Amino acid sequence: MARADYEVVIGLEVHCQLATATKMFSGCAYSIGDEPNTQIDAYTLGLPGTLPVPNRAAVEHALRLALAVGCEIPPLSRWARKHYFYPDLPKGYQITQADQPYALGGAIEIPDHDQPDDPLATRRVPLLRIHMEEDAGKNTHAGEYSLIDYNRAGAPLVEIVSLPALRSAAEAADYVRELRTIVRYLGISAANMEQGTLRCDANVSLRPVGATALGTRCEIKNLNSFKFIEAAINAEIRRQVDLLDAGEAVIQSTMSYDPGRDQTKVMRTKEAAADYRYFPEPDMPPLSIDAAWIAAAKASLPALPWARRRALVQLGLSAYDAGVLTADHELADYFDAALAACNDPSLAKVVCNWVTGELLKLLKTDHAEGLDDGDNTGGRLAGCPVSPAALAELIGHVEAGTISGRAAKQVLAKIFAEPGQSPAQIIERDGYRQVSDQAAITQMVREIVNAHPQQLEQLLAGKAKVRGFFVGQVMRVSKGQANPQVVQQALEAVLEQLAKTQEP
Repeated sequence: MARADYEVVIGLEVHCQLATATKMFSGCAYSIGDEPNTQIDAYTLGLPGTLPVPNRAAVEHALRLALAVGCEIPPLSRWARKHYFYPDLPKGYQITQADQPYALGGAIEIPDHDQPDDPLATRRVPLLRIHMEEDAGKNTHAGEYSLIDYNRAGAPLVEIVSLPALRSAAEAADYVRELRTIVRYLGISAANMEQGTLRCDANVSLRPVGATALGTRCEIKNLNSFKFIEAAINAEIRRQVDLLDAGEAVIQSTMSYDPGRDQTKVMRTKEAAADYRYFPEPDMPPLSIDAAWIAAAKASLPALPWARRRALVQLGLSAYDAGVLTADHELADYFDAALAACNDPSLAKVVCNWVTGELLKLLKTDHAEGLDDGDNTGGRLAGCPVSPAALAELIGHVEAGTISGRAAKQVLAKIFAEPGQSPAQIIERDGYRQVSDQAAITQMVREIVNAHPQQLEQLLAGKAKVRGFFVGQVMRVSKGQANPQVVQQALEAVLEQLAKTQEP
């Protein structure tokens, strides 16, 4: 059978590390990037006599995520021990939530590519649950030995588990991308895939088109970029198609992805719940989240990505522009502040062009790096020397004809390089004010036309491209300060006069 004869069924388990100052169940400090094994305590090492205490900040972060994606919050949830004897978990078990998680249901909105005529169309991917747990340490394999860094052991995580409702690798990447954006909007995680603060496991199965029963699923572990999510899922689909076409059974397994060979391979046969020997955590009572706590968390939620995209389209922006602006909440906040400072909603497209064009270009050059799966624009905007008010002032000067668009780009670059200088100060100091004096520009045009008789003859003969030559000469002589509109008007008037003098 061809691949088209099978329906792909994908469910995702996304682990998101929460941005808290301390670990999930102890007061041990935690931050990314410290020297290995410098952020450990007795609890992290699983020493006898240590007891877990839930991190309230981590629970609050987790609660805000659940409410943002529409989960139901049961009044009580329970902690459980999940046993597995890996060297990166000194206790020999992980504290997680098993049959009674803190959040049930909910959904993630992703683009609906089946409606190409409506770029803002979405479909909701339903969630099964979100639960809290602690992270394991990090193994580094070096030849014949392995190194273990316990800094990450005990870091707070949420695991977002979708229902098997995704139907392609591209949809899976869209899902994780949208989830990352939501998490960043909430400010609860850096969600950096390169650093491992956002990691994805993909469950993939196939079934004949029209069948209702799910096929045997295989789980691809630890995918850490959107590119690898798509590539790994597509590789696993190919592997399962080949097995089924050969009349072989797909065996439930845990897989890894080899990007060099673009292949998935079996790491081990898949564990079942019984293998983990779940049982209730005896050292912690059930977690109680009351109505007042839920109400306070709801009140703190920001406007989320799709709501902001739709609002920007209502302002007149294209869906593409709205998507670029809202991909990072700090970029969207910057745009909103600049447009508000302009005090003219009709300038939305103009402000968008300046923010996503010239400003981001300066930020990228300044940081000497591009945006990728693990980066965001907001980290740069936090230290941007051009405030939204300054950009709005600059746009105001262009709209008023005080300076040209070309000159404004140079002024923006100088504001960027000289924090504290206002657009008006730089315009006056460096002579960027646009000349709009009709008489002065007309005289300038006459002198240039008289100095270039050959080009004038070509223009009068109907060679329209030569018109740009004369405009360029005026701009050169005026050092870019002549108002291009007035230059065009003056050139038209001078040419009309010359044409009349040449009439028989």
